Amino acid sequence: MTNLIFDYDGTIHNTMKTYAPAFRNTCKWLSDNGYINPTEYTDRQISRWLGFNSTDMWNQFHPELDHEIREKARKMLGKDMAERVENGEGSLFEHAEEILSVLKNSGYRLIFLSNCRIHYMERHKRIFGLDRFFDFFYCCEEFDFIPKYEIFRRFSQNHDGDFIVIGDRFHDIETAVKNNLKSVGCGYGYGSPDELSEADIIVDDIRNIPDAVKILSSKENK
Repeated sequence: MTNLIFDYDGTIHNTMKTYAPAFRNTCKWLSDNGYINPTEYTDRQISRWLGFNSTDMWNQFHPELDHEIREKARKMLGKDMAERVENGEGSLFEHAEEILSVLKNSGYRLIFLSNCRIHYMERHKRIFGLDRFFDFFYCCEEFDFIPKYEIFRRFSQNHDGDFIVIGDRFHDIETAVKNNLKSVGCGYGYGSPDELSEADIIVDDIRNIPDAVKILSSKENK
């Protein structure tokens, strides 16, 4: 069996719908309270942080802030996003449910692997019915926030067959490269072309993922 390891944010979930306004609100709180200088952030500047776990993001975004303030900002941004998702402001990418159904019905095993926290994963499972598509769910908090490529090594022994990694950021392609796996880079997501340069196939439309998987899975089975 071929296992498809899917990233979530920027690959399946159109995260900027909730992340961008939550990010801007949190930065406004920080600047209003004198912790950072007021700055207008473009969507592109904001989206570069998607794919990082939230602790790493704040440690890199404003490392000069006291740990307590970074943690408060992290929780504030997460709470804002959660409320927006609960209020129906979030969404999966157009055609995401369609392609996930096609892949599952084609006999692939779908595995969710995200640099998110457990409550985030569980909320999205509930709101978007992700259990319809994914057979297994893994997130970085369950593994003490180690890198994705190391998380793969922890759970891969529990699944037979080959693996193909599908994602939009360097964390995903790195997982494939460091574990000698095939990969599909999602050019429609939030990563740069450089981040996806080592992917076996790059797709610029989510609807092209099934064809890319078919090509790579046939190569794996030769």
